[in-house]
Amino acid sequence: MYNFFVDDSNRQGDYYYISGSDHNHIRNVLRMKKGEQFLVSDGGMSNLCEIEDIDESTVVVRIIEENFKNAELPVKLYLFQGLPKSDKMELIIQKAVELGVYEIIPVEMKRCVVKLDDKRKKSKQTRWQAIAESAAKQSKRNIIPKVNEPLKYKEAIKLAQELNLFLVPYENERGMEATKEALGLIKKDMSVGILIGSEGGFEREEIALAEEIGGKTISLGERILRTETAAITALGMCMLHIELLGNR
Repeated sequence: MYNFFVDDSNRQGDYYYISGSDHNHIRNVLRMKKGEQFLVSDGGMSNLCEIEDIDESTVVVRIIEENFKNAELPVKLYLFQGLPKSDKMELIIQKAVELGVYEIIPVEMKRCVVKLDDKRKKSKQTRWQAIAESAAKQSKRNIIPKVNEPLKYKEAIKLAQELNLFLVPYENERGMEATKEALGLIKKDMSVGILIGSEGGFEREEIALAEEIGGKTISLGERILRTETAAITALGMCMLHIELLGNR
């Protein structure tokens, strides 16, 4: 079943009036007809809707069941991702959204190869946000996760300091035992940050700064993971643990 995102201004009573690019996609790409159903996500709630009418500019749909599906985790996951090379960030964003991330914060770190000026930061952020929206539609999310413009490392750490828990996959002498303990701290309604280094990894001073604000170093296993694999693995671990809690 397809999923589309709207804001409250598109709603009148039990009806949504959809125009613009989504109207074109529904009418001309998907070639949907009157009576067909899809999901409309509005303000974090996903409603089951049925097409009442389609004209040259608008798709009119009637709400059949409100709050039909809740695909959101009961924990807000924030991914702090060291800027990777080439198009790896696009893959990371796509998979992070599928795994339930709430917000993505690209981070400029000392060993990052990629250097972006203000103009490129803005254009990249626009591109990344579009990828997040596409992934949110595909994975039937209730929200479109926000992708920030890249932040300096100290700015990112300051933001992470406001979260309930901050996890840093890095060398850890206690291995997976430390990971198990950290995951056990995650509870419903918490905000949890995950900091992933770029291809070059972390500088020791970056780890020290993360630990100063209470960041907990964890292991992702005995193998050396690429930055995109580390991000997906860490989010997958957290997502699975949260889903197993079973307390949405």
